[in-house]
Amino acid sequence: MNKKKKTKWITGCKERGEWAELCFMARAKGLGMGVLKPYGDSGRYDVAVENGGPILRVQVKSTIYCRRGGEYSLNVMGPGRKRYKKGTVDFFAVWVIPIGEWYIIPYKAMGKRLTLHFTPGSKRAKFARYREAWDLLRVVEIQACVDPLFEEEEDAGFSG
Repeated sequence: MNKKKKTKWITGCKERGEWAELCFMARAKGLGMGVLKPYGDSGRYDVAVENGGPILRVQVKSTIYCRRGGEYSLNVMGPGRKRYKKGTVDFFAVWVIPIGEWYIIPYKAMGKRLTLHFTPGSKRAKFARYREAWDLLRVVEIQACVDPLFEEEEDAGFSG
């Protein structure tokens, strides 16, 4: 008899959230980023990431809830079940636990949404470009090319 084995996840929301935060920190650290955890659980964000530039504030979310059509959803609400205020979070890291995918979503990309939907493999997926987008948490340093002759001319007083 072939019974479909049902995977058991951590069912308590708080415990699952703490587990998701630990998994996020381990993944970010494994990718070479520095991770910081604010003391206590009353901060505006869950984890901070540093990677050679400004410290980025990350709110970690997770879901195990699969709706009809294979769509996963979760609420993204801050204190008082309201939208996170601008300037309190830089990114949302959303872990869709049953499929093992992370979505690294910039605060600006959220718009006014309080509920997010993820449909793996869908061509209409709103957040597909943020799937496993860990590079968004990296600082890219751009260096302009300088003509060495121009620098010599300036040093000699030939600027003009």
